[in-house]
Order: sequence, then C-alpha cells, then structure tokens
Amino acid sequence: MSYSQTLANRIRFSLQNLENVEEKEMMGGLCFMLNDKMCVGIIKDELMCRVDPDEKAELLEKQGCFEMMFTGRPMKAFVQVDETGLRTQADFNFWINKCLEYNPKAKSSKRNAARNKKPHSDKSK
Repeated sequence: MSYSQTLANRIRFSLQNLENVEEKEMMGGLCFMLNDKMCVGIIKDELMCRVDPDEKAELLEKQGCFEMMFTGRPMKAFVQVDETGLRTQADFNFWINKCLEYNPKAKSSKRNAARNKKPHSDKSK
C-alpha cells in the first residue's frame, strides 16, 4: 500500500496523547481508529476525515476538501482533503479536530459492534 508517511507521522503526532488509538491498513491506505471507530486516515497523499454529516456541506467549501467516494458512491460522513487544505499546521489541526469532535457521535462498524456484543465464554469454570 502506498500512502504518505509524512502525513501518517503528522497524524500520529497529533493523536499521540489519546488512548484507544489503533492504526489499520485499509481502503488502500492507512486508517486511525479511535475507540474502535474510524476517525481519520490517509489515502495516497490525502487526508481522509470522518466528520459530522450535518457539517459536511459547509466543510466541502473549504480549500482542498472534496467528496470521498467509495465504489462510485459518496460516503455520508467522510471527506478527503488534499495538500492545498493542509499547508499550515492550523489547517491540519482544523481537520484533525473535526474528526475528533465527531468521533464520540460516530457509530462503530457493524462488524465491530457485533464482535463487541458477543458474550465471552469463561473456560475457567
């Protein structure tokens, strides 16, 4: 998989003080999971942001931001941001903060939700 290591390191640095962060390679890039939910990631050299769908139209007007497509369809709560929207640290922080703000409201994937609800057997009995 080919994605920007520089962008990955910027994300790692911005999330370093948070608990429950996990990196996963997926969707042809790298995704950072927060509390078992997709939060932010990288596809090639672009930032993938999971944002509040109610704010998406407004966010799409920002420099470098565009609709994230998957299998030819727009993704409801995701946008991508190219390098023109990430030039300054303030720009980068804006997008990371948008992802972190939405994370508590975001739902886990159906697969993770099912796995988390599965009762664990206690074999010590």
